[in-house]
Amino acid sequence: MSERKNIFITAGFVLAVSLLASSLAVLAAFYYCGRMQFHLLNHICSEILNQAPEMIGTVSAVLKEYIEENGKEGEEILAALGYETADFIDPLYREITFFVFGGVLIGILLFVFTFYYRNKEETKRIQDLADYLEQVNTGKPEILSVHREDRFSKLEDEIYKTVTFLYQTKEEAVQIKNSFAKNLSNIAHQIKTPITAISLCVQTMKNTGVKEYTERIQKQILRLSHLEEGLLVLARLDAGSLVFQKEKIDVFTVISLGAENLQELACRSGTSIVILEQGEMAIMADLDWTIEAIINVMKNCIEHNEGGTVYCSYKQNPIYTEICIWDEGEGFAKEDIPHLFERFYRGKNAGEGGIGIGLALAKEIIEQQNGTIRAKNMPKGGACFEIRFYSH
Repeated sequence: MSERKNIFITAGFVLAVSLLASSLAVLAAFYYCGRMQFHLLNHICSEILNQAPEMIGTVSAVLKEYIEENGKEGEEILAALGYETADFIDPLYREITFFVFGGVLIGILLFVFTFYYRNKEETKRIQDLADYLEQVNTGKPEILSVHREDRFSKLEDEIYKTVTFLYQTKEEAVQIKNSFAKNLSNIAHQIKTPITAISLCVQTMKNTGVKEYTERIQKQILRLSHLEEGLLVLARLDAGSLVFQKEKIDVFTVISLGAENLQELACRSGTSIVILEQGEMAIMADLDWTIEAIINVMKNCIEHNEGGTVYCSYKQNPIYTEICIWDEGEGFAKEDIPHLFERFYRGKNAGEGGIGIGLALAKEIIEQQNGTIRAKNMPKGGACFEIRFYSH
């Protein structure tokens, strides 16, 4: 609200109250004048009758004629004759009362109007600020108007300053994130070169018959290859350059394809994978990257459950679709659970070949598709992962 509008509203309030007060004052003054008029007439009539008692009939007739014309009553001598104060002021009283109540009504209406107008303007100001904050949340803010001078001006200024500061902070954070992603990508590419060279050397050693340590070297190459692939994917996720092609996919199909990719690893460790089919259920997600996340979670269960069974189940409700993957192993150490999805974190029971990227990568993929993942221990032993993809 501008200063002019504030003056207008204040003037409206003052005028409304003044009208109400004036109307009541006029009503009180009129009643007082009526009383004075009655006492004066009463005194005159008393003196006339004291001087000429025989005039009582004439006085009575005159008063009666007046009352009949005006419809009123009287007091003392007039009261003795059947008259009261109201008999002499009623006609004028009705007219004045009409104007008084008219003034009161106008005052009330003016008060209500100014109050409504003020409330409407304040509501509009609050809504404008709320809309601005909503635009900030959606990333499409307009320039906030700062011309208005009212009770909300300071709040408006502070909101503008805060939003400006947050945008500056966000830009700095994005720059740092992009720099980190770029460095991560460079590291991954730098790793790729020696991996290629080592692979060629190992191939040459095999061809020339030098087989000592080749298996050990191959394991390290495989580990470095996984590290390089994981770092590249994480770099793309951090930079926001990895676009998920979301489509309607069947949950059972996703789990089955993930299990299929791990059959060789499961056979080597003597682990079986059981999928508890629950019928057709669909989620909106990227098929390939969702399979990648499921593979990383299943792989963790297989590596810590040699000779056992990994179970997969799923269910759906109007809010989310849940996929549960659990094993029959020892489960997680209590102190590891809060850190399982941190990058490069290796838990108490981590295997030799792990590099601490698989679960972190799975978490990033799932969360960027409107999902969540958490880990817990089963009541009767074993590790369990709960993956949820939300509908909205």
